[in-house]
Amino acid sequence: MSDKRQSLSDLKEIAEAAKADEPKTEEPKAEASDDRAAAETPADEPEAIEPEPPVETVPLREQEIDDLGRAYATGRRKDAVARVWLKPGKGTITVNGRDQAIYFARPTLRLVINQPFDISERRGQYDIVCTVKGGGLSGQAGAVKHGISQALSRYEPKLRGAMKAAGFLTRDSRVVERKKYGKAKARKSFQFSKR
Repeated sequence: MSDKRQSLSDLKEIAEAAKADEPKTEEPKAEASDDRAAAETPADEPEAIEPEPPVETVPLREQEIDDLGRAYATGRRKDAVARVWLKPGKGTITVNGRDQAIYFARPTLRLVINQPFDISERRGQYDIVCTVKGGGLSGQAGAVKHGISQALSRYEPKLRGAMKAAGFLTRDSRVVERKKYGKAKARKSFQFSKR
């Protein structure tokens, strides 16, 4: 068997030869196309260049609102599911019929809920009404945040890029790992006794 690999100097020579051949092959083609173009267009008519139509910046998605002027979205996190309705207002957030400060007593949970408004700089501009069930308070706060982000991107489609970049539109798929047989929990083993 012979070695078909090429050294760098061989490659350099091949590249130079290819560059030398390119102008020779292109020139006759260009002349032939010029002859055809001259034969097709009359000499007395000036060539008119058509202006390109202006490009409009249109959002990729349309606004999705219901008859009452609200945007609806569903948010999920762990075992919690939140249904969120968003409409313009003074910034009140109602969770299961109660104010957010009462339902989510921990400040960190309220901070999680308000993250979409901080990213989009829309704090205090929308009223939120949501119902949430399943899971614990941490999962419910994450579900409400996911729902608010989805609803905000549906009410104002131009905010979708900022929400997507922050990772708020992606459902957090982390859930509790299942218990395995022969183990105390998902990974914890029973106490080992040598004797």
